[in-house]
Amino acid sequence: MRIATFNAELMRKGPGLLLRDIQRGKDPQLDAFVALLVDVRPDVITLQGIDYDLRQTALNALASMLAQAGLEYSYMFSSAPNAGQASGLDLNGNGTLGDADDAHGYGRFNGMGGMAVLSRFPIVFDAVQDFTPMLWRDLKNHIYPFSDGQPFGGGDVFAAHRLSSRNHWVVPIQTPHGGTLRLMTFHATPPVYDGDEDRNGRRNHDEVAFWLDYLAFDTSDLPFVLAGTANIDPVRSSGRPTAIKELLASPLLQNPFDDSPTADFKDPFPGNLRVDYLLPSTHWRVTGQGIVGAPAVSRHSLLWLDITPTDP
Repeated sequence: MRIATFNAELMRKGPGLLLRDIQRGKDPQLDAFVALLVDVRPDVITLQGIDYDLRQTALNALASMLAQAGLEYSYMFSSAPNAGQASGLDLNGNGTLGDADDAHGYGRFNGMGGMAVLSRFPIVFDAVQDFTPMLWRDLKNHIYPFSDGQPFGGGDVFAAHRLSSRNHWVVPIQTPHGGTLRLMTFHATPPVYDGDEDRNGRRNHDEVAFWLDYLAFDTSDLPFVLAGTANIDPVRSSGRPTAIKELLASPLLQNPFDDSPTADFKDPFPGNLRVDYLLPSTHWRVTGQGIVGAPAVSRHSLLWLDITPTDP
């Protein structure tokens, strides 16, 4: 089974524009995206940076493009991201309401830069776990910004601030030979673009730390793969790398790609960074892997793994 993750950066400047570009059929980025997936041919792929709409019209249209090119995904999952969802609060503490950074996740419109899963194998929709609405304060040992004993933004913001900037999902997929695969996927905020309170840096850390808590209390022995954009490099650039280092050191996970960069944000700053991750549990044997750059599509590379169950 080939599994992949890709931050495709299929984002537009407003709602409906991604669908418009798909329907026009003459978009160089979309053409390069389809060519890339047809070349890699993953059985299951999780996508980040794809605009979401309520009826998933753009996602369905994208899947139709892939099918016309000979790569058919019979099963798809997506749900509303926090990106662009109005909070009604001054989450970034700049004294104004209603800007992109006051949404539950940064976004100029509802659904900007969401996520999706495409699969050749059946998705168990009724068993999907969606942690997108989880409050930041409900994460054990969170590092929400406080000053003089008071939460950043005040009590109302602390009471309503969500942890996930886009989504955190656990998506069960019925595979033909390995039983149920639990696809754990997310897209964390970049740990920059804030003030001295380091709200984004702390949020990024805790979005990654969510998986440490999830795995610590996970009682299932079903195999899994953790995939997505953590937006933090364990050894390079800014941010709080403690959580990602702990995750990479987990005895439950394999780290097939070592510290190879996965995105090029252009020199001199921040440059080539490892911000995308594809980490199979120890239930799997890795038989092949690759990092495929596609600058015509995204600054991020597509990561793929060929995996097979360790048990016969």
